[in-house]
Amino acid sequence: MKKELLPVVAALLPLCAAAQQRYNIVYIMTDDHTAQMLSAYDHRNIQTPNLDRVAQDGVKFTRSFVANSLSGPSRACMLTGKHSHKNGFTNNEHGIFNGAQQTMPKLLQKAGYQTALIGKWHLVSQPTGFDHWDILPAQGNYYNPDFYNADSSYVAKGYLTNIITDKAIHWLDEERDKSKPFALFVHHKACHRDWLPELKYLHEYEDKTFELPANFYDDYEGRKAAGLTEMEIGKDMTIDYDCKMLSPYSGSHLKDAYLNMIGRLNSRDRAIYDHFYDSLSLDFEKRHLTGRALTEFKFQRYM
Repeated sequence: MKKELLPVVAALLPLCAAAQQRYNIVYIMTDDHTAQMLSAYDHRNIQTPNLDRVAQDGVKFTRSFVANSLSGPSRACMLTGKHSHKNGFTNNEHGIFNGAQQTMPKLLQKAGYQTALIGKWHLVSQPTGFDHWDILPAQGNYYNPDFYNADSSYVAKGYLTNIITDKAIHWLDEERDKSKPFALFVHHKACHRDWLPELKYLHEYEDKTFELPANFYDDYEGRKAAGLTEMEIGKDMTIDYDCKMLSPYSGSHLKDAYLNMIGRLNSRDRAIYDHFYDSLSLDFEKRHLTGRALTEFKFQRYM
């Protein structure tokens, strides 16, 4: 199911670099992160106090328009300041980002900044304009993810969001040239599909029932193109890959991909994961849900 939700900039933090009298930049980008899941914009479903603090001390965009809502193309727009048809990277399935063109990090380098990129890249070509980069191949994985940089490729142990954050902090504290202003780009994979949480949060919302959006059963009247997209929870969200229910009802074309993702867990963590989802899968199987009941079940699991 394709996501219409744009990756958003979670924070842009200017910190005064006294020696240079220029601002340092930390640019934090999350993936497919809806505004309804930032309590600075909508506090009904979740509380995000640290991001709210950034918003309170900075600027909130409430009338912002996306140049391209897809993962890689949105990054290309951000880096170049150009629409997709101008920067040449229009979708995730085909093409390679042309790193020879002018980009924001190159301009920052020219202005004397030290630049670094950590996390998701998803532009196929090797990053340019960064003095340091340590990135995921393609989409990356949430559990024990692969990374690569200019010197090597390796597996990082742990949960991806924590790993990216720790790498960013380590570069700030230990690796950067403190005589220069810096621009650090921290690109998270979360909240991108397949929505695998850190294990300690598996139970976080099990007792919560989320309100259905007003347009949940939209008939797309007068909007034929929107109705043809593969984005309907009832039709396009899978039971196994998306909802994590492994049962006789599952068996989508993405099932093997899901099993490969959770197969990256070590035996202890896999046991914790399976213990949680096995009971949910068994309960789901007994209920024999169909129609709207199944669609609403998928929505609650997704949330």
